[in-house]
Amino acid sequence: MIRYVSTTEAPKPFSRYSQAVEVTGGRLVFVSGQVGVAADGTLPDTEVGEHEQAWANVLAILKSQGLGARDIVDVTAYVTRQGGVPVYRQVRDRMLDGAEPASTLLVISGLADPSWHVEIQVVAAGD
Repeated sequence: MIRYVSTTEAPKPFSRYSQAVEVTGGRLVFVSGQVGVAADGTLPDTEVGEHEQAWANVLAILKSQGLGARDIVDVTAYVTRQGGVPVYRQVRDRMLDGAEPASTLLVISGLADPSWHVEIQVVAAGD
């Protein structure tokens, strides 16, 4: 149902993601952008904690639909500073547990709340 696509006719991925992902059959679940705020409204004290919480929120939503990290086929992530890129990649790789969805990462000037540093939106595929 999910197949990672790779061709030598385009540049190799710069980190752990796929050039493309093919989905056949099944259903798609679109998860709205999740920031690093916990369900109780608190924001972690560290940037790593904020990234971990954003991914935890994404995975909790997927779990509620019977899906998990390996069902993610596309990720769009926004970080608010260039120095957040390695943090994002480290946390993403750990949270995705070996999955390599298609991925886009943007460094932007800000999110809806200036205290937030990361927002993650995903598409997942399942039965």
